[in-house]
Order: sequence, then structure tokens, then C-alpha cells
Amino acid sequence: MSFFKALLPGSILTWLVCIIMGSNGSRGAWLNIHHVSIQSVDFYWSWPLFIAATGLAWGIFWMME
Repeated sequence: MSFFKALLPGSILTWLVCIIMGSNGSRGAWLNIHHVSIQSVDFYWSWPLFIAATGLAWGIFWMME
């Protein structure tokens, strides 16, 4: 159950970091931040950062149980 709780904070952390770094033109090295356009909505996203942020949130929620 803690994994599903961790998806929201992981997504928010990824979105915020990608907005800050992507809007400045940075690729983020291993973060691989890229520009995504879905149905005319443009944003920056990074799957490696999403996995790391979700894992971090999952660990925190797991320790709180």
C-alpha cells in the first residue's frame, strides 16, 4: 500500500525538479530530462528521476508504518 501512496509525491518531486532544470536548458546528465508534448500540453519529464523519487518516498512511507 505504501508504494501507491508514494506515486503522488514521486510525481510531484519529479515534475518540480524537471520544470526548474528543463526550463533552464539543462539535460540533467543521468536524469535524462526531456521535453514532452501530450495533446498540446508541454512539460518536462524524467523517468529515471521519477523512479528514484518514488523509491525515496516509498522508503519513507514504509518506515512510517
